[in-house]
Amino acid sequence: MDFMKPETVLNLANIRESLVRMEDTIIFNFIERSQFYSSPSVYEPNKFPIPNFNGSFLDWLLLSHEKIHSQVRRYEAPDETPFFPDHLPETFLPSLNYPPVLASYTDEINANDEIKQIYISEIIPGLSTHGEQPENLGSTAMADIEVLQSLSRRIHFGKFVAEAKFQNEKERFTKLIKEKDVHGIEDAITNAAVEEKILERLLEKGKAYGTDPSLKFSQHIQSKVKPETIVKIYKDYVIPLTKKVEVDYLLKRLEVEDDKN
Repeated sequence: MDFMKPETVLNLANIRESLVRMEDTIIFNFIERSQFYSSPSVYEPNKFPIPNFNGSFLDWLLLSHEKIHSQVRRYEAPDETPFFPDHLPETFLPSLNYPPVLASYTDEINANDEIKQIYISEIIPGLSTHGEQPENLGSTAMADIEVLQSLSRRIHFGKFVAEAKFQNEKERFTKLIKEKDVHGIEDAITNAAVEEKILERLLEKGKAYGTDPSLKFSQHIQSKVKPETIVKIYKDYVIPLTKKVEVDYLLKRLEVEDDKN
């Protein structure tokens, strides 16, 4: 997939290949986060006296990262979605001027607040032992950022899926969008067989990546993150949030078509 070549980006086979690679990144980030305790203080607003900042330690560190990354063009890339889009400085590097692939309103489709809320309240308890580790607050938040950014990229890739499916079946989706048929759109973008294969693949990857290979023939294999937990996270949160992004994107898609006419 080459974002300078739109025809490669809207190829569903290329999109699926990218999504498969993202699974590896997400699983390894889960494993990295699992070595730390849940550390609720990282997410508690104003738990620590951070000068000129109102929010949690995680929010401060995440915003600080995004400010740096924004200055080197990270969020010009079509597949990157910031958590703090209204607080980022301009880049000092020349713009790359990516060819338009997605609709002009793409930046309005941002599920990161929901991703972060679900991550803190639902995902972390499944990855980490409950408790505080004051000596590891920085490392914990850094691991959180890696997980959040990889989840965000994967979930917002739904916009590319939506655009590719719209282009492939314009007549079908145009009808559904005009009727504001959310359930019909959900049915049209859902491929149950593909979703089942994703979950099966995640289970096997979780077993392979999360286990010490020297213990693979032991009768007491212990995974760093239970493979079933990874499957549950995808089934309950990642896939539904991706579909939500796709639906939100598609519901506005005809506005762009109207502008062209």
